[in-house]
Amino acid sequence: MAFAVVSLAFLLLAGAGCGYHLQSGGDSRFSDPAIRMDLAPFTNDSTEADAGAYIAARLREQLRRTGFRGSFGRTGADYLVEGKIRELPDDVFSHGADRFALEKRLTLVVDIRVIEVRGGGVLWKAAGLRETASFYSGQDEQYTAANRRAAFEETAWRLVQRMAQTIRVVL
Repeated sequence: MAFAVVSLAFLLLAGAGCGYHLQSGGDSRFSDPAIRMDLAPFTNDSTEADAGAYIAARLREQLRRTGFRGSFGRTGADYLVEGKIRELPDDVFSHGADRFALEKRLTLVVDIRVIEVRGGGVLWKAAGLRETASFYSGQDEQYTAANRRAAFEETAWRLVQRMAQTIRVVL
């Protein structure tokens, strides 16, 4: 009997050490399949043509990954998620020996708010959420553009993870 208790305790501790945990079956609205969320492409004030649509699509994906079981759509939405890509500047971070910009730092700046449609209240509002990533530039424009895009996707992913986590807590 004692062996069984010790074995069970060991399995629980080993599982917790690997990142597994028990969740309560609480009344989280986030996992309710009846919830409908309006998450349209973010308004885009940046030079990246698809930045607003890209962020919204990644946010939908991340919400699904983190347990959102509801649906996305405008009609009959319970929650409205609005966002704006404020800016996406890239600044010179370092120069090469030939005085050309070698490394640049891209900064993604986003505003977001989550509104409960029925009550009309703002559940979460954040202005100026920032994420940065470095990328290398060169004399080849395609090389620089591809690296800039990769940096944009990296910053978007990090920012989307933070936003999805907060939305999950708020709902």
